[in-house]
Amino acid sequence: MSKRVLPFLLLLFAMIMVACGAPTNGGTTGDTGGEDTAGDTGGDDTGGETDGGGDEVTELTIIWAQWAPSDYLATLVQDYETEAGVKINVVQEPWGSYFDRVATEWAAQGTAFDMLVGDSQWLGQAASQGHYVELTDFLNDEGIAETVTPATLKYYAEYPSDSGTLWAYPTEGDADGWAYRKDLFEDPEEMAAFEEEYGYPLAVPATWAELMDMAKFFTRPDDGLYGAAIYTQIDYDGLTMGFENVLFSFGADWKDADNKVDGVINSPEAIAAAEYYRELYDCCSPPGMSNAFFQESNDAFTSGQVAMSMNYFAFFPALASPETNPHAENTGFFANPAGPSGERFAALGGQGISINAYIDPARQEASKDFIRWFAQEEIQAKWAALGGYTCNINVLESDEFLGAAPYNPAFAETMTFVKDFWNIPEFGSLLESVQRNLHAYIVGGEGTAEDALNTVATEHKDLLEEAGYPQE
Repeated sequence: MSKRVLPFLLLLFAMIMVACGAPTNGGTTGDTGGEDTAGDTGGDDTGGETDGGGDEVTELTIIWAQWAPSDYLATLVQDYETEAGVKINVVQEPWGSYFDRVATEWAAQGTAFDMLVGDSQWLGQAASQGHYVELTDFLNDEGIAETVTPATLKYYAEYPSDSGTLWAYPTEGDADGWAYRKDLFEDPEEMAAFEEEYGYPLAVPATWAELMDMAKFFTRPDDGLYGAAIYTQIDYDGLTMGFENVLFSFGADWKDADNKVDGVINSPEAIAAAEYYRELYDCCSPPGMSNAFFQESNDAFTSGQVAMSMNYFAFFPALASPETNPHAENTGFFANPAGPSGERFAALGGQGISINAYIDPARQEASKDFIRWFAQEEIQAKWAALGGYTCNINVLESDEFLGAAPYNPAFAETMTFVKDFWNIPEFGSLLESVQRNLHAYIVGGEGTAEDALNTVATEHKDLLEEAGYPQE
């Protein structure tokens, strides 16, 4: 979410190197990306310490990507040292090399960190290759699992899907949503003109069909105004994350319950979703958005080029601040609208915190103690107040959270219907196929949606069969 933009060839190389038992290179999902602006917030590259060879753990290390939420965590954990007497070092690694650093430790079965805040798409590799401590009994017996929204537990913690087996505590929630220009949407003349043309009031779109109408209405090239900025990035996963907002809401999916793909990813509903996304790009995107992700989407909005902008909630603080958005006072936020059958979904970003399987049992238990503390409702409220995107149900529903930022109500709503891409170890190869074929169709204008998705289905079927997933 996240969003650590890396060329896919690097990721493919990483997967090959992992299979060979050597250090790897790779990336994380389109879920929430980061900026390489924060420094290392404490600690060295080794795990914590015990007292004089005993079992009492006095120091633990968490590794995460280098971005604002890591700074928030570094601030929060000072309370834990005061309360529990255990120092927590938060080590930050730039998004571009984060997976590489983690995968190197995995390959070496190293102990440089005790916990890591890992991406949802890493779950399959980390669980199946033995890098994470299983947390099923811990999270269930402690009652922690029931404190977070079911969707975040499913996508940040569970592998295999629908197994009930848990590997992480949902930590930094994120998903796609929208920013919009309230001054345009609430202008009496614009409202009257829209209703005259489309026959219903101009307001926050309730459906994807309405969003298309509004995007077309506000697309005025002669005035330098366009309807919507959307994700089209080909380099890693941006286009896929943007497209699956529509894909899921149109009643389609990447696979069925048995991991079969043919007839699913190329279903009529999926084809309609791809046609919609291409039309939205063709009709209503501003110039220069052929390889756009979070930064380009924000830039299009702050420069006044678009009436609406798709982005992960992690990047909406910049749109709410007058220091970075001249339209901040007139900026509103909304959750993804509904598809043709009323279904609503949003592409998942964000991460969960997991325990390194290679540290000793005493350190594993000390790490569980920290997660137990971190998961408390009052601590999650502090986490949210600092700027972290909590997944705690009660905090998300609290008046304090909902009133803390203009995008929080839409975020809380969105986190009840998030959905993710594949998280099996082969996710990288599956992702490359989607990126390549959809970019050629949606941005390049090559062929038809049916052609593009038929190719994806064929390539995915071959990849999954090779990996041992039956497709017949």
